[in-house]
Amino acid sequence: MKYANTLPCYLHVYNEGLSVWLLFVMNFSAPLLTATALVTSTLHIPNWQIQPGECWAVIGRNGAGKHHLNNLLMGKAIAASGTFALSCSRVGLLSFEQQQQFFEQELKDDNSEFMEGADIGTTVAELLGVVGGKLPPELAFLGLEPLLTRGYRQLSSGEARKTLLAQQWLQQPELLILDEPFDSLDITARANLSAFFANALAHHDMALLFLLNTLDDIFPWHTHIAVLDKGELLAAGPAAAMLQESSVRALLAFDPASLPAWPEPLLRQESPDPLIVLRDGTVRYDETTIFSGINLTVQNGSHTLLTGPNGSGKSTLLGLLTGDHPQCYGNDLQLFGRTRGSGETIWELKKKMGIVTPMLHRDHRVPGSALHIVLSGFFDTIGLYDAVEPSQTRHARTWLALVGLAGREDTPFKQLSYGEQRLALIARALVKQPMLLILDEPTQGLDDINRARVRYFLEHLAHQHHTTVLMASHRQDEFLALFTQNIELGKSRT
Repeated sequence: MKYANTLPCYLHVYNEGLSVWLLFVMNFSAPLLTATALVTSTLHIPNWQIQPGECWAVIGRNGAGKHHLNNLLMGKAIAASGTFALSCSRVGLLSFEQQQQFFEQELKDDNSEFMEGADIGTTVAELLGVVGGKLPPELAFLGLEPLLTRGYRQLSSGEARKTLLAQQWLQQPELLILDEPFDSLDITARANLSAFFANALAHHDMALLFLLNTLDDIFPWHTHIAVLDKGELLAAGPAAAMLQESSVRALLAFDPASLPAWPEPLLRQESPDPLIVLRDGTVRYDETTIFSGINLTVQNGSHTLLTGPNGSGKSTLLGLLTGDHPQCYGNDLQLFGRTRGSGETIWELKKKMGIVTPMLHRDHRVPGSALHIVLSGFFDTIGLYDAVEPSQTRHARTWLALVGLAGREDTPFKQLSYGEQRLALIARALVKQPMLLILDEPTQGLDDINRARVRYFLEHLAHQHHTTVLMASHRQDEFLALFTQNIELGKSRT
């Protein structure tokens, strides 16, 4: 039998005349977490325990309070009433917010302007404490060894997430909290990660707590499920029983009739044909080729889906098109009838685009409210620096309502949960109903309701015959009938 946590041993001595009785008491099964009638400024947990060796999935919508639960478990929130006890000293966390915070700290510590060469910051090897270029065999599936000499800021979103997972794992936590660890993984990577967690539960003294937006990410090795909504833990129990509860599935059901009326665009632009022509597209770093020989033509109204395993270059290809990748000028690329590098400005191109990518989300570090973020979509800027028309403000408010953020207009973007931030960025991309909508894993961090909401938006746009969609995705439920063209990229080549 294995024990994830033990309480101290107590030696009780009872004297009765000449007799000495010793009672040796050891508690091997103390709960790792106990909460009873717990109330904080953002949470209410009537009764909850996590025992050693258990694997919990906390299910909830975007904004349900999972971020606040993170803060509680990491010691960043204080109980106003009730009881809360966490009887372990090593708690690990993997979350999008943590990933963003580490990235921003690396930017603050960047000393490139004081050095002859670029300051790459903390390397993967330094972050993991790796000596000799080798990771434990159980982490080999993450594929991090070729990245050990790279700086954290140089990593893709997926590479950074895998690195932080390895970092948390190597610290041997007693309780490991995982916020959406399966998001944006291809089928193989998802299966590998699932096998890793199953093995961890079988062979290591720990408990796992998953914070999830979708029932699709619950696996047979999850032992328990808790349901969180509007900051309240509504129910908790064994996974098999909880999955039979209709109320659990109803919580994540989407009703299109609940949406406001779809707004007419403020401005319609003439769409050239084709929108995109890329001939023999290639991206290469030194001796590493990300992809080569890619030919892509996107006609007006030809909605296109990019697929392929993690690392095949989907995000890099979209970066060429948005102008966010420096090798866009070294390729034979035409956008909206103009050859890249022929005198056009990036602002002329982005005026015709709406963009949602992990990089755009990562780069939104400027202050501003949710409404300001959406309004900035009219000007294609990160941050709002221009005067806005009343019609634009009304339009932006409508789009916030469409993405489920009505009443959150004045909330600072940084105070929204990761999923709510992604919804605000989706509204930002759609507010001008652009000629070309470029989406890279747009539903990352979204619950089932909001994933369905985004699919509804895409189908509605396709029926309007004004916006052409180019999207990269791994999710089978996003391979919609509207996509008349599928470009599948192969595995990354070295």
